[in-house]
Amino acid sequence: MFSIIQAAGWPIWFLLIASVIALALIIERIIYLRRDRILPRSLLNEVIAVYQNEQINDDVLDKLAQNSPLGYVLAAGLRNADAEREMMKESIEEAGRAVSHHLERFLTTIGTIATLAPLMGLFGTVVGMIEIFGAQNAVGANPVQLAHGISIALYNTGFGLLIAMPALIFYRHFRALVDGYIVDMEQQAVKFIDIVHGKRKS
Repeated sequence: MFSIIQAAGWPIWFLLIASVIALALIIERIIYLRRDRILPRSLLNEVIAVYQNEQINDDVLDKLAQNSPLGYVLAAGLRNADAEREMMKESIEEAGRAVSHHLERFLTTIGTIATLAPLMGLFGTVVGMIEIFGAQNAVGANPVQLAHGISIALYNTGFGLLIAMPALIFYRHFRALVDGYIVDMEQQAVKFIDIVHGKRKS
């Protein structure tokens, strides 16, 4: 492996750093963006039961907000359960925007690496081409320098594509996952609002 890095020249170090960052962020997002962590299955029913039994207090609200992103959104609604429907909906939407921003954390960085890695590989290719042209002299080409330039050009192009493809796949996957979570969260929040204001009218 080290011999490949040596053959690829100094431009490969930028790609290696990018690959380590991308791998770390992908692992972090895989661990964080689990469905049971974002949208616990029975949480909405538990919140409805707490509301219907009138067991709302600051301690319950704080625990709910720290439970999960869905809990944070429902806690915002529960804090404004006695307010008008529009005010309750507005508070849930504001909490939803904060949660959405948190769910999308690091996705921009992964997407940037996916876009930038081929360009970094291309930069390495250009450096390799410069080495190849530098191998030419009045007598002829220096075979060692020529081979080194070709190695730099090919290895950097290959590494750039190797990093970009999985990074792009995971970026798209995480983006779709977050969008799906946000839609589910909105549906559960609307259901909660309907139950709260339906009960008040009856």
